[in-house]
Order: sequence, then structure tokens, then C-alpha cells
Amino acid sequence: MALRDSHVTMAHGGGGRAMRDLIDEVFTSVFQPPGREDQARLMDSALQEAGARLAFTTDGYVVSPLEFPGGDIGKLAVCGTINDLVVGGARPLWLSAAFIIEEGAEIALLRRIVASMAREAAAAGVRIVTGDTKVVQRGAADGVFITTSGIGVVPPGLDPGAGKIRVGDAIIVNGPLGDHGAVIMASRGDFALETQLVSDCAALDKVMAAALQAAPDLHAARDCTRGGLASALNELALDAGVGMLLDEPAVPLRPEVRGVCEILGLDPLYLANEGRLVLFVPPHQAGAALTAIAALPEGRGAAIIGQVVDAHPGQVRMQSSFGGSRIVDMLVGDQLPRIC
Repeated sequence: MALRDSHVTMAHGGGGRAMRDLIDEVFTSVFQPPGREDQARLMDSALQEAGARLAFTTDGYVVSPLEFPGGDIGKLAVCGTINDLVVGGARPLWLSAAFIIEEGAEIALLRRIVASMAREAAAAGVRIVTGDTKVVQRGAADGVFITTSGIGVVPPGLDPGAGKIRVGDAIIVNGPLGDHGAVIMASRGDFALETQLVSDCAALDKVMAAALQAAPDLHAARDCTRGGLASALNELALDAGVGMLLDEPAVPLRPEVRGVCEILGLDPLYLANEGRLVLFVPPHQAGAALTAIAALPEGRGAAIIGQVVDAHPGQVRMQSSFGGSRIVDMLVGDQLPRIC
């Protein structure tokens, strides 16, 4: 083993032997890309199908702490990119991963992050085929930043999107909301919070596949990350030109998340999620979709939380158990920085 350092130094970003040792032993030995060229050359039988289209997404990941109950920045990066593809109906195939590493970062931490990424990618049938590393001076990156891009294939005849949402559609989420945001707050130790919660971070390829099989006329899906459910719904309502009405008692929340939000004065509808999506399904297929999703580990606690309405287009409202309603607006600012 050529890599003997316990921490990253500026030499590991200098383009010489130290950099090659870091890349070989920490990254390529685990990801096993198809070659050592400056680009990955990709081919899959799904690309040969008439009418198939490529889906492409990219995202940067910054989170503090880098490791937290239920995940780490590597798991976030892989799952988040997979989820951005699957909500558009794509089957994820390939990912790239670029790392900005701070001088002084522990090599052992990098190994854990990379192992986590490899596990999540393998579980979803995805290959990490290319990437990059850069080392920056101490204090310039807060440990590790990761940028991932993903490519998938959308099969013929499948094209979910905001423009397909229709009045009457059932609004479904695949489980309790806000777990990730609450876990990050507790993990930072700033508020002296103690909780047994774990992040909901998960790849949602199986959830989306089950939903599409049970509800082939599914109109749209969106993963609820930064800004939470409320921000995702507002974006979709504006894009689709429809109103949305939520049923407050139906929105699934863990008691621990409610407690954290009550203590800190936060609204759980705006808390970040990393393993939750919202689906828009025609009413006659909503029951089947809910049953299919709830049968999966990533779908425990799934619920129909409202419907699309023709009133108040572009606006999301929530009906309380007492009969009143309130506007659920787009998040202004950020409830919590460095969340994903």
C-alpha cells in the first residue's frame, strides 16, 4: 500500500505521485471505473430502444456534520443524484463524482465516505464511472464537498412532469417528513437536542418503480430536499398552474420531529428530506400506488396527504382538523444552512 498518510496534505492535490496514490487507493480501488481516460465511454442496451431519451442531472453536496445518524455526505450525494433522475421516470445508470477536499481531512473519513457511496450505487444498479479530486487549503472547504452528476435513460412513453398535473390528482408522500433536517440539527450539538432519529436518506428508485407499475398514469413526482415538502409543492403548483389542498392530519410526521420543531419554532413542512418524494396520481390509481409504495422499506408510513384543486391556482393551502385553512407559502431564506 503506497498511501501511508493519515491526513490529506496539499501534496495530494499537486498532480504527482501523492495524488495518484490517494486516487488509486481511496477512490478508483473502490469505484472501479471502466478505464483511466479523461472521460467515461458509456453504452447500455436501454439506449438502443426506439424512443428512449437520456436524462442528465448534477448537484453539489455540502453538509455539516459530514457523518450523521443514517448517513454521510457520500450517501447523500449518490442518493440525491439518483432521486433527481428517478422522479423524471429515468432508470439511473452512471454517476460521476468530484471531490473538493480540505487539507487536513482524515484519510479514514474519506475511505468511509467512498465506501458508503459505493454501497448505495451498487444497491441501485448504478456505476460511478468518472470523477475528479481537488485539494484546497485548510479552512477553505470545511472537510469535503462533493459534486455528482448522473445519467439515466427514460423509456419510451414515460414523461412525468409538472405540466401533466391535473385537478383531482391525489398527492402522495412515501413516508414521514423532516427526519433528515431534524437529525442534522441534533447532530450539530448547537441546541443540546437528544434524539433517536436517523436521517431518511435513501435512494428512491424502487419506490418510483413500484409507483409507476401500480399507477401507470402517474403524472408527476418530485423529491423533497432543501425547503422540504412545502417548497416542492409550491414549485409544482406554480409550474402547473393549479392549486393544492393538503389535509393537515394526514401529513405523516414522527413525534420526535414535531418535538424538535416545537422547541425551535420551526415548521416541519419546510424541513429537509433526503429520502422522500411527492407523487401526483390520478384518483382512480391512488389506492394502488399507496399500497405498492407502503410495501417497501422506503415507503413505510406513506400517505395520501391532499389533492390538486382548481381553486387558488399556483398556491398551496392546508386544511386543519378544525376546518380552517392556511397558506403554505414558499420558504423564504433558509431554516438551517449546510443541510445537504
